[in-house]
Amino acid sequence: MSLIIWGLVCLALVAVAYYVTRMAKDDEDSLHDTGLAILEFGRAFPNEAIRSLHQTVDGNAIFVRTHDNKAGIMRNHRRHFSCHLIEPGSARVTPLATGRGFEIEFLDAPSQNGTFIFANTEDAAEVSLWLLGNLLATPKAVSSFDGDLDSSTI
Repeated sequence: MSLIIWGLVCLALVAVAYYVTRMAKDDEDSLHDTGLAILEFGRAFPNEAIRSLHQTVDGNAIFVRTHDNKAGIMRNHRRHFSCHLIEPGSARVTPLATGRGFEIEFLDAPSQNGTFIFANTEDAAEVSLWLLGNLLATPKAVSSFDGDLDSSTI
């Protein structure tokens, strides 16, 4: 009788351990959930309509182009996204040598800084054009131009 009870206890422990490891597992598919990203962006910026999205290869960032040609970024933090609209003159972009990505330094939100690599050069070029289209010639941006063509402030 006691052997049966110990067997049931061991079986219950194995079942609980399996359940806990499944719940704690980092699900790779959740990194590429564009639908969740759209919902989170809509909650963060309800007055902005999304026109286009491009996701990085690792799934940790999604770049957004809104209907009125603003650019934004959503960073994946496993269970939620942090959403940021890129203000003109608030980011410094440096292209990568491969052409498949770039490095961005956000002057107004340093937590968003990073290197972003896309699946192909076309996606990287399109997002770069969004960022360039977001540029407004402000007196501050024009006066701070140092002639460096490898890095630009948008």
